[in-house]
Amino acid sequence: MTADIKAGTAAGREKPFSPERLIIALDYSDPGQARALVKKLQPLGVGFKVGLELFLAGGPALVKELARQSFVFLDLKFHDIPNTVAAAVKSATTLGVQMLNIHAAGGKKMLKAAREVLPDEKDRPILLAVTVLTSMDDQEMAETGCHGTTGERVLRLAHLSAECGLDGVVCSPLEIDLVKNRAPGNLLTVTPGIRLTGDDSGDQVRIATPDRVIEAGGDFLVVGRPVTRASDPLKAVQEIFSAMQFIRSGKGGHNENK
Repeated sequence: MTADIKAGTAAGREKPFSPERLIIALDYSDPGQARALVKKLQPLGVGFKVGLELFLAGGPALVKELARQSFVFLDLKFHDIPNTVAAAVKSATTLGVQMLNIHAAGGKKMLKAAREVLPDEKDRPILLAVTVLTSMDDQEMAETGCHGTTGERVLRLAHLSAECGLDGVVCSPLEIDLVKNRAPGNLLTVTPGIRLTGDDSGDQVRIATPDRVIEAGGDFLVVGRPVTRASDPLKAVQEIFSAMQFIRSGKGGHNENK
């Protein structure tokens, strides 16, 4: 599936619907809860994200276990000196994951070092660069010394990521169009900050509904609380699938010439 998604993006925006394009964030401190949700949702074919909380609770062994069963996105956002990040990426590939990420803010040397330790085979893990966290807005960026708009920074980091040979970027739903139309390299987009209509935004500020992400040309959607905190997670996933397939079928106002 990894190679298929890469090829589909290179060919253009019209990507076939695939359940693995929906990635469920396993944001649990209890590996047992994560395993239970994976068991419940695995028949639907979705992917799963392992972030810092679950990784610290379950360790590499849990990641290996889940990666043997499903598509796994290892979301540890490596950001350190080039040699350290390259070594971490190399270690992560031994876990069998299909996707992992590093921070684009680590700079060109770090990005290139991370890419160079990956093999060139088409079925290697997808390597992503995190641009701007979806919990941040223009004001918070300015407080860290980053001037300009969030969109401008995302686009700048997307250009850098493409230059360094990465496969894609993590960005909010609001920047998909920028990445797809103004960044080089046919970058994949992986988009957190997904909420269903009426959901609480929580600590996310740059958010959108699933249909808007698909309509904008997004590749992967990462969904956490709308599924993990739902009274019926299975039903929540099916509602998201419905929105994704509705847009892909040409309904819902999708503009083919956008």
